Amino acid sequence: MSAEPIGRIRPGVTPARIKGWLWQGLLLFCVVGVTWFFANNTSENLARKSLPFGFDFLGRTAGFDIPFKLVDWAVTNTYARAVYVAILNTLLIAALSVVTATLLGLLLGLLRLSSNWLARTVSVGIIEAVRNTPQLVQIFFFYIAVLQTLPQARNSLTISNVAFLNIRGLYLPTPVWGETAGITAFALLACLIAAVALWHRRVWVKSTWRPAIGAVALILPVMVLVAGWRSGAVAGFDVPQLRGFNFRGGVQIPPELMALWFGLSVYTAAFIAEIVRGAMQGIVHGQTEAALSLGLSRWQTLKLVILPQALRIIVPPLTSQYLNIIKSTSLGAGIAYPEVFQIVVGTVLNQSGHAIEVIIIVMAFFLVINLITSMFMNWYNRAIALKER
Repeated sequence: MSAEPIGRIRPGVTPARIKGWLWQGLLLFCVVGVTWFFANNTSENLARKSLPFGFDFLGRTAGFDIPFKLVDWAVTNTYARAVYVAILNTLLIAALSVVTATLLGLLLGLLRLSSNWLARTVSVGIIEAVRNTPQLVQIFFFYIAVLQTLPQARNSLTISNVAFLNIRGLYLPTPVWGETAGITAFALLACLIAAVALWHRRVWVKSTWRPAIGAVALILPVMVLVAGWRSGAVAGFDVPQLRGFNFRGGVQIPPELMALWFGLSVYTAAFIAEIVRGAMQGIVHGQTEAALSLGLSRWQTLKLVILPQALRIIVPPLTSQYLNIIKSTSLGAGIAYPEVFQIVVGTVLNQSGHAIEVIIIVMAFFLVINLITSMFMNWYNRAIALKER
């Protein structure tokens, strides 16, 4: 018989493993028992008050209007349609705030480390002022002190008589799509995918070919846009026009959307700026000295040496900030922005009386969106992590 290699642990049932199974079984029993207790208690209370439990109420007529929506809405639509409209509004403000907060936070973080005294001082002042005041107060500040002081429609602030800003919101022109719009959109999507693939593949080719491949990756989408424009993908633009006391045509961005967008973006950007600053200061200073000694400029050192390494430190805490943005969209109820909390928990709950079902819907929505965001950020974190040889 051959001797068993030293250090190998023979798998089997050990007392420690049995003890672990017992503790896990006990924990599972407690969780199931607590869940059953609350479910049974809730069922008895609902039966005592003659309140049925179910989601059939979602098929009833809503009977109320939603001032801002991304899809068609009428007062004769159902509660389910109202939930759908509110979800789209929430996803819109979350996406806008994530992008804006990321860019603004990166800018403030870089200015925070600038050698220029004025840029550094202004960045520090903004970060400290935003981080140490309540987020809801900042949203009210943008809504009341900034947007509600704008002029009336007849005295709107305008840019070349195309875009108009007044107390009722921002009015922008919208494109009128032509017959080739669908083909152009499909071609643009294909070119964007090809451009991203070319941009990532250029690191595998000779250095003399990299500028040409990078230029092709940038020019392809532009060529598709020009070709689509010449082929009539955009037949024209619907420009807002003042008729009576209000504008007609184009698209209106209400002040509630802008106030919530600015409030969430600026507040989160202050925390992202500190994350960026800490990550960049966590890079060994010798990396900067080595890059400068090789003849790289300050900008090249930042772009090619510091930021790629700092990104691996930035992504994990950045995920938490993105999740905070999604959850903080519920603050839009304070300024009557029609997001999930304001529409579903506010109006739908009050009219239908199904409090438990409504809360379940809202909790499930935020849980699913946050889990999807976390999965994507975790995937991206693994993608940029250093690979062991």
